[in-house]
Amino acid sequence: MIAATPDDSRARRNVTVLVAAQAILGAQMPIMFIVGGLAGQSLASNACLATLPISLIVLGSMLAATPISAIMQRWGRRAGFLVGSTAGAAGGIIGAYGLFLGSFPIFLAGSFLTGIYMSAHGFYRFAAADTASDAFRPKAISYVMAGGLAAAIIGPQIVKLTSQAYVIPFLGTYLAVIAINVIGSALFFFLDIPTPPKPTEDEPKGRTRLELLKTPRIAVAIICAMVSYALMNLVMTSTPLAVVGCGFTEGDAADIVTSHVLAMYIPSFFTGHLIARFGVEKIVALGLAILGGAGVVALQGVDLGNFFIALILLGIGWNFGFIGATSMLAASHEVHERGRMQGLNDLLVFGGVTFASLASGGLMNCSGGSAVEGWTAVNLAMIPLLTLAGGALLWLVLRSSDPQAA
Repeated sequence: MIAATPDDSRARRNVTVLVAAQAILGAQMPIMFIVGGLAGQSLASNACLATLPISLIVLGSMLAATPISAIMQRWGRRAGFLVGSTAGAAGGIIGAYGLFLGSFPIFLAGSFLTGIYMSAHGFYRFAAADTASDAFRPKAISYVMAGGLAAAIIGPQIVKLTSQAYVIPFLGTYLAVIAINVIGSALFFFLDIPTPPKPTEDEPKGRTRLELLKTPRIAVAIICAMVSYALMNLVMTSTPLAVVGCGFTEGDAADIVTSHVLAMYIPSFFTGHLIARFGVEKIVALGLAILGGAGVVALQGVDLGNFFIALILLGIGWNFGFIGATSMLAASHEVHERGRMQGLNDLLVFGGVTFASLASGGLMNCSGGSAVEGWTAVNLAMIPLLTLAGGALLWLVLRSSDPQAA
């Protein structure tokens, strides 16, 4: 299935397990992004708070990043992933209960717990690199991300089958999320990733968090990851609201999100190869440019074709930008710095995504008097963040080409 050197046999097995986890457990993420805003809109007293459930998912992910990373550093990847799937099931239970009662606060509590799963899910890509050789590492990360292809198909189809299965809209969807977490958690017992050894007093302690952040390559990798993920979230969170608000159906919204998530993961089959051939900086730059192209297409109109093309470009841009930044980061710290660095990275990345998801609902529902004006505001908001990431990447490239600065 996955080509690797003989030394990467363990990595190949772990990648296969993580691909399956990405496909099954990962299906709940497109589910949440499709129904979270729509369910929130039906429960919230203020339309500006429609995307608050998604914001709570991302906030939970941000706050859980450091504890999940610490759990993995002390007890191993399996323990951290099982904590995540347990929280995902609990979030589904509480979310379903909130829908049953018609309680927005309870529904939000379930969303927050789902965020703990999302945090653990984010470490799949790092786990893929743990046992991989330097040559196989970018490909291992890409293959695991490619597992999202199945999730991109499974998740939206579950929404179509379950969103109106009960009198209470979306209740069946949240019951399906519970089953996904229960079934998918069994996969982690097949992982073969050694628990990191406990450091001894004479072993290197590694750089502090501040020292890591001051490392130019690490700082730029985090900025590019933050911007790639935040912009993807900003636009995708508001897409179902924009599609339905412009007169199309929930099924249309699910189809558009499906095309978007497919575009997020299909390039993963060759992103690692592109990074190995052309260099990570060029691939990240290409990702940022494609994200900008998505905004340009979205601003041209609100026909279904515009939504489809913009969201496909958004997915491809996220793939190149985020996988490229992840590869850049994974090669910039030592093994004994792994728990500290990866937890800090995801804390900052999902902090940016939290802000983006909060802004998405406000921009979409409270910027002007129509869905079209809100959608325009969402896409114009991409400009300053793309400028920040592009400027940081350009600075790193120029700095690297200057022997004295390097």
